[in-house]
Amino acid sequence: MSEGVSVPKLLGSVLACEAAGVVGAISTSRGVNDWYPRIEKPSFTPPGWVFGPVWTTLYAMMGVAYSLVSQRGDDGGDLHRASRVLFWTQLALNVLWSYLFFGRRRPGWALLEIAFLWSAIVATTAAFSKLSRTAALLMVPYLLWTSFAAVLNLSIWRLNK
Repeated sequence: MSEGVSVPKLLGSVLACEAAGVVGAISTSRGVNDWYPRIEKPSFTPPGWVFGPVWTTLYAMMGVAYSLVSQRGDDGGDLHRASRVLFWTQLALNVLWSYLFFGRRRPGWALLEIAFLWSAIVATTAAFSKLSRTAALLMVPYLLWTSFAAVLNLSIWRLNK
């Protein structure tokens, strides 16, 4: 660990992100088990077992990114505040998407919401890039996966109108 990085704060950030994933998973469990298997999906839909490991990894990477930014020159400045607000906003939107898509079984609403989520991830990554290049790079796989999820969401919505 580099000097100045608090391991407890790093672990706390990662656990907070993983907890968001657990909340999202709880809100999706019914839909994943009895609705999602029955709807039409495009041919490029990954097998179900892929999602858990991918999301667990992405949440961990988000947590590390947040920790790097939150521990870097914490002067309470506007950029630090904005980056934190953006981060927690995108994380809340992430959980909301899971609830809308799986919990409420509303791919159309989830598609609209994922546009806001994607924008929030871009804004968070941009803010992080001004504070820590590493933190911004750690957000890129999440942005790419969310982009893929948006295409998948659109395809599922169109197939099941």
